[in-house]
Amino acid sequence: MQLISTIVGTPLGWLMYGCYQLFKNYGLAIILFTLMTKVVLFPISLLVQKNSIKMVRMKPQLDALRYQYVDDADAFLDAQTALYKQEHYSPMAGVVPLLLQLPIIFGLLDVVYNPLKHLLHIAPQLQTAFTETTAQLLGKSVEQLGSTAQLIVVEQVRAMPEAFLAIPGGEAAVAAIQGLRMDFCGISLAATPQIAVPDAVLLIPVLAGLSALVMCWVQNRINVLQMEQSALSQWGMTLFMIAFSSFFAFIVPAGVGLYWIFGNLFSILVMVLVNAVYSPKEYINYDLLEEMKRTAAEERAQKKENAALAKRYYKEFFDPQNLSGMRLVFYSEGSGFYKYYKQLIEALLQKSSLTIHYVTSDPGDAIFEKKEPRIHPYYLDETRLISLMMKLEADIVVMTTPDLEKYHIKRSRVRPDVEYIFVDHGCTSDNMAYRPGALDAFDTVLAYGREQAVEIRAIEKLRGTKRKRIVECGYGLIDEMTAAYAAMEKTGRDKKTILIGPSWQYDNIMDSCLDELVEALYGKGYRIVIRPHPQYIRRFPARVKEIINRYRDRFSEDFVIETDFSSNVTVYTADLVITDWSNIAYEFSFTTCKPSLFINTQIKVVNNDYDKIPLVPFDITARSKVGRELEKSEVKNAAAVVSQLLAHQEEYRRQIEEIRQQHFYNLGRSGEVGAEYILRRLARKPHGQEQPG
Repeated sequence: MQLISTIVGTPLGWLMYGCYQLFKNYGLAIILFTLMTKVVLFPISLLVQKNSIKMVRMKPQLDALRYQYVDDADAFLDAQTALYKQEHYSPMAGVVPLLLQLPIIFGLLDVVYNPLKHLLHIAPQLQTAFTETTAQLLGKSVEQLGSTAQLIVVEQVRAMPEAFLAIPGGEAAVAAIQGLRMDFCGISLAATPQIAVPDAVLLIPVLAGLSALVMCWVQNRINVLQMEQSALSQWGMTLFMIAFSSFFAFIVPAGVGLYWIFGNLFSILVMVLVNAVYSPKEYINYDLLEEMKRTAAEERAQKKENAALAKRYYKEFFDPQNLSGMRLVFYSEGSGFYKYYKQLIEALLQKSSLTIHYVTSDPGDAIFEKKEPRIHPYYLDETRLISLMMKLEADIVVMTTPDLEKYHIKRSRVRPDVEYIFVDHGCTSDNMAYRPGALDAFDTVLAYGREQAVEIRAIEKLRGTKRKRIVECGYGLIDEMTAAYAAMEKTGRDKKTILIGPSWQYDNIMDSCLDELVEALYGKGYRIVIRPHPQYIRRFPARVKEIINRYRDRFSEDFVIETDFSSNVTVYTADLVITDWSNIAYEFSFTTCKPSLFINTQIKVVNNDYDKIPLVPFDITARSKVGRELEKSEVKNAAAVVSQLLAHQEEYRRQIEEIRQQHFYNLGRSGEVGAEYILRRLARKPHGQEQPG
């Protein structure tokens, strides 16, 4: 406290002294002092305003990053830090005014508690003599007078001036003290409010609370950050500020309370001024934020509606009659995942009389539109899904979702012998694409190819986990796409179609080098189709809108940005795909046997320990086999590379066909092979009986 008195209290004392000399009124001096602190701190307020605008402007990107790294807090923090650096945003800037306010308050307390020193400039030896005399008059020690010693001195000098006149130099000091006006509008600003003493000083805490209410009311309407808070958060902060301001004004002298009251009121003026200098509307896309709020509100309403729907399906699933014949359950994360099961399910329906119970986390899943009577679909929200999975009594569960047992989806606690089968929804490296131990809890994997099988065995050895059954099955999606492509009527185009189909991960083409790529290819005689990843469109709507607006004047038959993913026609009809680390390249190349061009953006890795097994992931080795690679710094040369790839399509066709044969098990027969395995496993035990090992 002594340090604050020296460093902060002394200069503030001189400032208060000047204000007091101007008005000869303690209350007006405090009000002017409060205004001057706001003026001095105004540049800081401007910096905070700019920083707050950046925070609100980044909100869509931060929300997208939270979704993108929902299970990886470290990766989210890294991406958040990178975004802050990119936008020149300082998380600490918002607390600077508070940090500066604290020493001002402590310094002001020193000024209020020591009027002899700061307002009257009485010599230090006289201050000491007057304090000692006051202590003697009251029968106390100087230490017992505490921090309010000089305020007590003022009271005693006014009550018994003659007791101090004998002190050398005391006559002038007594006159100065008696002339000190420490009241304002009938309120003693030297007094501390007390509930037990009902006097005018009690107005200070009341006015402090009211000033906080007015400040928060205005703040909720014009402050760039508070405007974005929910009504609950706004009123929560308002009630806190009212309670804090009132309590604070109760425990300090009324002079400090007066400072706090006018500090709140002058803060309103500061908010108006900073908004005039840096208007948020000039920097923030409020239409987008309103759209996000509407979407969030719609999602909350939809979630409530979905809960009722899930409750009905949950009851239907656990109906005793339904359970009695339940042997096989498929789980799908969403409507788009049926394509990974399609070949398998159709083969099961054809080869058996089984009823397939299909659980989905998507109430709009296309499975509900299917008219197949032997497919029973159920929608479950996350809460009921957790319970359902733990109570399952089926013989086999088939999933594309990794991380069984690690998060919300658990193995059955009712039947420990349920066989859990994993079906991959990609055809590249599981070791790179999934978290460590993502497949540990599965019993069986319907493997798409040899690389996957070898990786799984290497991971099991590294982690010391149980050996899973690996079924040499194949990849149903490639079988489906290859058959559809073969059945298509091939019509030649005057111009070759280049499909730009990036991933949505950090440093993807859309964010890192799209302009350079478009400039390299535009006007070179190609039809260019840009197809952002569905998750990119969903999570980065502001960026997508900005990109569309940036290229709007180029839109034509030969330049398209495609946001409709209901059809794969664009993939089938393209002559070349350009991507970064998206699986679309392998789906395209293995379906059409046409080459792909890979831009080496930052590698997409979920498992940062992927190199602990001595196998180079297929994602890395295949890039130079099914096409070409380009560094980001070489994107300006993309047109020449594209020309070379298109000129050697026949050579790539033969090469890709060979890789496809080597990479996938049972091309064209994956559904049949997978169905035969499941039927064999089901035949090994009657429903509900222990399964032989």
